[in-house]
Amino acid sequence: MSSVGLVLGGGGITGASYHFGTLFALQMATGWDPADADVIIGTSSGSFIAAMVRGGALNLDTMVGNSRRDEDVVDWLSNNVYRRIRPRGLVRWVRTGIVPSITRPGLGIALGSPGLYSTDAMVGWVENSLGELADGWPDRPTVIVAHDLSDRTRVPFGTEAAPVVSLKLAVAASSAVPFVFEPVSIDGRDYIDGGVSSGTSIDLLLANPEPLDLVIVVAPMAATGTRRGGRFYEEILDRVGRTALAAEVELLKKEWPDTDVLVFRPDQRVLELTRGNPMSVEAAIPSFLATLRSMRDELAHATTWSMLERHIVDTVHA
Repeated sequence: MSSVGLVLGGGGITGASYHFGTLFALQMATGWDPADADVIIGTSSGSFIAAMVRGGALNLDTMVGNSRRDEDVVDWLSNNVYRRIRPRGLVRWVRTGIVPSITRPGLGIALGSPGLYSTDAMVGWVENSLGELADGWPDRPTVIVAHDLSDRTRVPFGTEAAPVVSLKLAVAASSAVPFVFEPVSIDGRDYIDGGVSSGTSIDLLLANPEPLDLVIVVAPMAATGTRRGGRFYEEILDRVGRTALAAEVELLKKEWPDTDVLVFRPDQRVLELTRGNPMSVEAAIPSFLATLRSMRDELAHATTWSMLERHIVDTVHA
């Protein structure tokens, strides 16, 4: 039986839709349950999906509740993601973002910025979806990646290199997008979106005692193309994501030369719906449907299907 690592990268609300659509299509086509992955790594929106996978809750009930109309879905997602607060933490932002950026200009200026929303609603969503597991941690290897504001370091919750926290707080910390969400304070330390450190953190798989046979990467923010009429920064973000992803895959292949790596990323059809505003709840369902159409073609590629057949399709039907 092949061992499988599943890496779920960041990408906002529409990124979560892309994850859901990709994993749903994979399971329908192969019979393989993502919950059977030997290791799961989740970052930002991928952390929420990772938690749902491990908790057996990656389903329509979790994603849309009892909604029957599009507007109901929008309300459901809004209530489970966004809880408005009065922006605070200006001093923290000056200390952790603005001052360091004087000598090191770049995207780091966003670190520690005040947010318009808290992650409390998201914590509640995890609690309602997973029950007791939300206050604990999955039995099987699961890593949720956040970023420590003070140390400016990556924090892989679920490993010996990170503090012990509940799954719900790890997901909240990993999902705290700068400027959108207030940083998450855990035991006196502030954490933000794990995507600040890396969009995918594939290299963390190398901590597994044995090389994995297959690594499946879902990378919403590492597209190879651009959408028509896209904003200038979209290509910049994708270029950063592609470069980091390529470096991490190269490192993985250097250490584990016999491991197959399969990367799924949004095509033009998906980008048209996901990139205008990745935090848009209105785009969630259209993005999910576009992902299903995209995956139909992706899974039909001979190289993609042969790799899946070698590792998970044959296992299911053996």
